[in-house]
Amino acid sequence: MKLLLKQTRVNNEDALGVAIEFAMILGVFFAAGWALDAALGTVPLFMIVFTVIAAIGLFAKSKYRYDAKMEALEAERLERRAAASPAESPEIR
Repeated sequence: MKLLLKQTRVNNEDALGVAIEFAMILGVFFAAGWALDAALGTVPLFMIVFTVIAAIGLFAKSKYRYDAKMEALEAERLERRAAASPAESPEIR
């Protein structure tokens, strides 16, 4: 069956995946706040609060994801440096 396309796994670490994740989560929280405001007959209080909470959570998630990636890259760099010159300590820069 050469006519069928080969399915590939989506990488959620690329920029497009992260952007879609941001947009979807913000949209869901915005819609949930809007629905709650409509049901309770309130001003857009819940809509604003839910959107701000989602934005803070997404930025915190991005920071932790970035920190974890940088730690992994630093550990990889130290391993390569130790393998290249075993006489030197990896602590020396």
